[in-house]
Amino acid sequence: MKNKKVCLLSSCGGHLMELMQLLPAIEGRDFYIVTEKNYSSESVVKPFRHHFLMQQERRDYTFCFKFGYNIVMSLVYLLRERPAVVLTTGAGAVYPTCRLAKWLGIKVIYVESFAKLTSASFTGKLVYKFADRFYVQWPEMKNVYSHAEYHGQVY
Repeated sequence: MKNKKVCLLSSCGGHLMELMQLLPAIEGRDFYIVTEKNYSSESVVKPFRHHFLMQQERRDYTFCFKFGYNIVMSLVYLLRERPAVVLTTGAGAVYPTCRLAKWLGIKVIYVESFAKLTSASFTGKLVYKFADRFYVQWPEMKNVYSHAEYHGQVY
């Protein structure tokens, strides 16, 4: 994986903060970040090559439109950047990118949220079915995701 491009992918907020904790794991590799656009995420990713998706909430009446836009933009970013691996800490708008990546033959690595100690996240449940590697941050989560790997916490 040394010379392969990595797409770092997450929603904004805590998921983005967890993702940023993974930067040392890809040191020396070509990478870019995809996250939801808002004031705080713009400042976090500014020093890096990045792309934005629309921030989406499942219960919002605009969800279908934003989700559709994010599907299209996820495909555009994947085709433009051609990563070998998508590394994600999840939530929100990441599912389309993960699903499209898998269909395009790109490896998908998912890191379940540090906040999940005993139950699966919505996005985690969806991506677990096809992820090439799936990591949990608590040993107890192996009871939830039997094929997950536990190697400690991101934080």
